[in-house]
Amino acid sequence: MTSVPFPTLSAGPIRLRRFQLHDVTAVVAAGADPVTPLVSSVPPNCSAPEAAAFVERQRHSFQDGTGYSFAIADARSDRALGGLGLWLRDADLGRTSVGYWVLSEARRTGVAGRALDAACAWAHRTLGIPRIELYVEPWNVASIRTAEHVGFVCEGLVRSWEEVDGERRDMLMYSLLASDRP
Repeated sequence: MTSVPFPTLSAGPIRLRRFQLHDVTAVVAAGADPVTPLVSSVPPNCSAPEAAAFVERQRHSFQDGTGYSFAIADARSDRALGGLGLWLRDADLGRTSVGYWVLSEARRTGVAGRALDAACAWAHRTLGIPRIELYVEPWNVASIRTAEHVGFVCEGLVRSWEEVDGERRDMLMYSLLASDRP
């Protein structure tokens, strides 16, 4: 799967690209947000060195075959606004999972939806992935709206799906099939 080169995907006012060292500032801001560390692997209240280590892990996820970890960046300034991961653990079974986060100032602007749609369209078309899964905590209404706006369908509640912050959490399971796309 990772024989496909790491792309840069354009999506109107944003683009998805590989994380760069200058994205550390955005990661520090995301770590200071009360929500982002709860719904992503961004470390809470991280220092610049911890954020740099996070950026390096994102860059290596492609090299080690784990997946494509994109920075969501403003198309004009290249400033990172968030992150999106397309994880390949079950790609040999015809499915991947996706997750995303955006900085608080980029919320309610359509950034997450544009990024999610672009990444999923690319995964369906270029990687030939038939099914993309997304797991969202039931309280995360904004992420639910984003997923549904892109065309993800809720398949139900998965109880005690994942440990988050030391606690087992329920997740809503969403999917987007290649056959769902126009």
